[in-house]
Amino acid sequence: MDFDRHPCFNVLTRHSTGRIHLPVAVRCNIQCNFCNRKYDCVNESRPGVTSAVLTPTQAIRYLDAVLEKVENLAVVGIAGPGDPFANPKETMQTLEFVREKYPDKILCFATNGLGLPDYAEQIAKLNVSHATITLNAVDPQIGAKIYAWVRPAMRAMRGVDGAKFLLERQTEAIQELKKRNVAVKVNTVIIPEINDEHAVEVAAFCKELGVDVQNCIPLMHVESTAFEGRPLPTAADMIALRIKTSQYVRQTSHCARCRADAAGLIGVENRLEIVELLQNATLVQPTKERPFVAVGSMEGLFVNRHLGEAPSLWVFGKQENKIVLLEQRPTPIPGTGDARWLELAETFKDCAAVLVSGCGPNPQRILEEKGLSVIAMEGLIAESLPYIFAGKKLPKILTRSPGICGEGSGCKGVGGGCA
Repeated sequence: MDFDRHPCFNVLTRHSTGRIHLPVAVRCNIQCNFCNRKYDCVNESRPGVTSAVLTPTQAIRYLDAVLEKVENLAVVGIAGPGDPFANPKETMQTLEFVREKYPDKILCFATNGLGLPDYAEQIAKLNVSHATITLNAVDPQIGAKIYAWVRPAMRAMRGVDGAKFLLERQTEAIQELKKRNVAVKVNTVIIPEINDEHAVEVAAFCKELGVDVQNCIPLMHVESTAFEGRPLPTAADMIALRIKTSQYVRQTSHCARCRADAAGLIGVENRLEIVELLQNATLVQPTKERPFVAVGSMEGLFVNRHLGEAPSLWVFGKQENKIVLLEQRPTPIPGTGDARWLELAETFKDCAAVLVSGCGPNPQRILEEKGLSVIAMEGLIAESLPYIFAGKKLPKILTRSPGICGEGSGCKGVGGGCA
């Protein structure tokens, strides 16, 4: 691999080398006062925006399709729409998939750094060569003005304590990456009257840690954020600031503030066909390896069983171009925790999807990691299966939120069956 081909780190390659962001990281572990994440938006080009969120399996399928359409994509990265290490399982699995299938691709990610230190060794083993960490302040008093909260675990930290803890983790993250020879770029969002003058101290801090390049980014107004109405730095302000910060660390100024699903050359908006490929990657369709679809049903007519309470699933397939019921296959007995969902994934490994009336987030995550898509819906089986077998999106009137049994997002999916 020619590591110098990364267009975000080397301005000389920005017009010749492309990159693709795989939007698999939906959750975030901090709330910046300038950020509003929109998961399905085609009208804005900025971080936190994507036209779809993918599972790792969908991401590699999407990457396959894009590489057939776009030439010279040297870099594969993960940049949201949340934070990669607030979604470590999805992030690491995606990076593993890409490294295994495309060993010649440069791998990278963009993160706030909070969750990164715990994965530095795995990152190095995957030969992830480039990392971007957003570091907006090295003074917790200033950081407290930029972050609404920081959530390292279940409990949110606010104010100076939260900003201090974030800075400690960011410092550790950079140190761990540099120990492993990973190129590090620091993004610093320049917010007038808060950290515009302080950015020079950030640059000096970066020099001490061995950061390779700093990217000072002017604040942009984002609707429905705390900083929506703040003054913006002028072009002259940014030039003057970069002259000062360049005394400490190399500066870059060609950042286009890319979307979480950016694909192609920097500064060029996604082509319509790329957007369609992304959205198509979220659709489920039986394949040669997984030709069947499982359904949670009480009587075989309606999708009306929650996954946790289904003693069996009805399995449908195609025969002579007709969708037919093949069998009623038992599900693993409750009471074994995550092992139940792993066993279910193995039992139904010939199925592309399972249609159910509801499902907790934990079993859904485990099953989808194993390649079995979970679709929450309600309605007639005969109405829904033609869409699935044709690889088309279900009508909204049939779909529903997975957590609809009273537990909702609080469902732990511990394999004990539903109450």
